[in-house]
Amino acid sequence: MRDIKQAFWIAGQNFYGWKKSPRIWMTFILAAILCLMLSDQIISHAIKYETILQVFEPFIWTYGDASSVMLSSLLLILLFADMPFISQATPYWLVRTKRKIWLAGQIIYVILATVIYNIFLAVMLGIMGAPFSFTGNVWSETAAMLGYGGGESITVPVSIKTMESSTPYMCAAIVFGLVLLYTLFIAVLMLFLNLAAGNMAGVIGAFAVSLYGLLLNPDVFRKLFHFTESQEYRANVFCGWLSPLNQATFPMHSFGYDYLPGIGMSMFIFAILIIALIGLSAVRIKGYNFSFTQTNE
Repeated sequence: MRDIKQAFWIAGQNFYGWKKSPRIWMTFILAAILCLMLSDQIISHAIKYETILQVFEPFIWTYGDASSVMLSSLLLILLFADMPFISQATPYWLVRTKRKIWLAGQIIYVILATVIYNIFLAVMLGIMGAPFSFTGNVWSETAAMLGYGGGESITVPVSIKTMESSTPYMCAAIVFGLVLLYTLFIAVLMLFLNLAAGNMAGVIGAFAVSLYGLLLNPDVFRKLFHFTESQEYRANVFCGWLSPLNQATFPMHSFGYDYLPGIGMSMFIFAILIIALIGLSAVRIKGYNFSFTQTNE
């Protein structure tokens, strides 16, 4: 119990520094601007055609696109730029507790900060659509128009199969879970790489995973290789399974009639990856060489 309390104290100390950190404020300001940019099409469409939205639809449709998930996850690089969170208090904690307890505190902080960040994104998108929204658990007329091709040049990824297989509340919960697990995967990957290879390794790793996910896209293969319909389907399944970014997007999952990964399978894969990276971080912390020459941001 004492170890658990110490871990949460360490995590809380990291949160205490938020109010004094321009970097943290900048992260959330940029996240708000990103939400405004990503939701502009669907909200503008609702205004133009004088239709309404379900309150969670801006969030669902925005993060039904892999590029939006990737852009949001990249802001974690700024949020966690000071990984592994060595501060003036670190020597004190290392004397009073074990290295693994200190690491547990950092992991708790990473998890809670990532949850807060994703809740912030969802709330901001809900606020932006609030003047044109209702709270009922049914899809809106705007979604139906976009799903059936009434959006003209709109590129919002509104999926008919999404609307047919779920309700807005259930879909929002699934989308939130997928995005949360993906961003947690990126955050924990950064932590492990920073412990293993230095502070820049986490940044490089996050960018590399994002670039990998962006390139491993069915549209990229289609344009490069001019696939037939059969080959295009196989490429879609291939990308759906091998790209973490695609596994974080709701439409890139099986709804019972194809070979794409199921929602549960994607969540399981993310959970395994996150647990594995936490385990590797615990192993690496044993030989980590702490440096206290620079303790302030």
